[in-house]
Amino acid sequence: MISAVPVIILVLLLHFTAAPLGDALPRFLVGAVLFVVGLGLFLVGADIGVLPVGQKVGSTLTSKRNLALMLAVGFTVGFIITVAEPDVQVLAVQVTGVAPVIEPMALVCIIGVGVGFFVAVAMGRIIFQLSLKLLLFLCYVAVFTCAAFTPNLFLGIGFDAGGATTGPMTVPFIMALGVGVAAVRGGAHSGDDSFGFVGLASVGPILAVLMLGFFASPAAPEADAAASAVQLGLADHFLHLLPEVLHEVSMALGPLAVLFLLFRLFLIKLSRRQTLHMVMGLIYTFLGVVLFFLGVKGGFMPAGDVLGGLLSQPESRFLLIPVALILGAVVVCAEPAVWILTEQVQNVSGGAIRRGLMLAALSIGVSLAVGIAMFRVTTGASLWYFLILGYGAALLLMRFCPRMFTAIAFDSGGVASGPMASTFILAFMLGVSRGVGGDPAVDAFGCIAMIAMTPLIAIQLLGMIFSRKTGGQQ
Repeated sequence: MISAVPVIILVLLLHFTAAPLGDALPRFLVGAVLFVVGLGLFLVGADIGVLPVGQKVGSTLTSKRNLALMLAVGFTVGFIITVAEPDVQVLAVQVTGVAPVIEPMALVCIIGVGVGFFVAVAMGRIIFQLSLKLLLFLCYVAVFTCAAFTPNLFLGIGFDAGGATTGPMTVPFIMALGVGVAAVRGGAHSGDDSFGFVGLASVGPILAVLMLGFFASPAAPEADAAASAVQLGLADHFLHLLPEVLHEVSMALGPLAVLFLLFRLFLIKLSRRQTLHMVMGLIYTFLGVVLFFLGVKGGFMPAGDVLGGLLSQPESRFLLIPVALILGAVVVCAEPAVWILTEQVQNVSGGAIRRGLMLAALSIGVSLAVGIAMFRVTTGASLWYFLILGYGAALLLMRFCPRMFTAIAFDSGGVASGPMASTFILAFMLGVSRGVGGDPAVDAFGCIAMIAMTPLIAIQLLGMIFSRKTGGQQ
């Protein structure tokens, strides 16, 4: 509820003032209810069925001392959990809407391969006690080298994929895997080592999509076919989407259910009660993702697109950047994962960095990020300049920031870019891009990347403040 209500209020204010949505409004409101209930069920399912399995798999694999098995399972888990990630599925649908050359399932699988490979790398880092800062630096050098030779179409999509991957399914499971591995591996920095898993894993999708750009040839966007459903009634509109959504969710979560069954039979020991929790968690997850997708496809994305198109008209175009700034501020403050992150940093710093300070820093940062993304959409400015400046600053700060805060910062790169960013904000940007006559495939994508870049800088700056207060670096 807290995630959705600020956006609902903002949409209603715009509907009754500058941008009347017409038939899109009731669909948006029904979609919002489905979004809230679906995401709630999904998070409960992940909490009782997915996270305990992730932690148990991580600790069991490490205790077996079989490096080949550990890396193979790490890759498989990373791939399958990414395919099941709702944010990635939503991103793929929106990419296909403006760049039909990219098949949605192919894009999801390519992103999954990237995540799987880097989950295996993250596990290897803990086992061999490699420097996270050095690995991140080398990875982002590789990313920007690839980006220099990739068509513009794939630049924004690639960096957005890195932000969308770190969603409500992937982050908890991969972090649980990291906690399990670090706990068994031990060592002087075992607590620190449990961070950094997500930060490394989010590099994989960027590299994978950028490398896809070497082999795919951009095609002209096709007309949006969403208008064909305009004549349907409210109930029929959502029922019409149900078979397609059920098929997509079954294809995404089916491999995850099979993987968990194999873990239960051959790798981890679970009591009857734990097995029941795992099964119930998967059922909740399935139902939640179905409702989530119905809400997103039937209400959130169409309303965001329509709203962007209305506000991009010459008489109301002056509202675009103020609305983007407000949207960025309310979305990050309403994101549940951000509240978890701020509590985590407050505990790690022993109260030296207060939750309120961090919320303010993230809110200002994400607000500016969405505002800059809107500036890009309306002017056609190159994403390159902003990515180089932002990531350059983040990599430079690693030199002066305590190692734990660097790990938390890169882990939390996708925390701010939660479900609301990959659904409503991206659809809003696509609508604006079409309205101002830009190229949505190039101009609109990159907004999730801008949001995901903010915590890399904000949290490391706070880490440096903490280091100065405590009189030294970790």
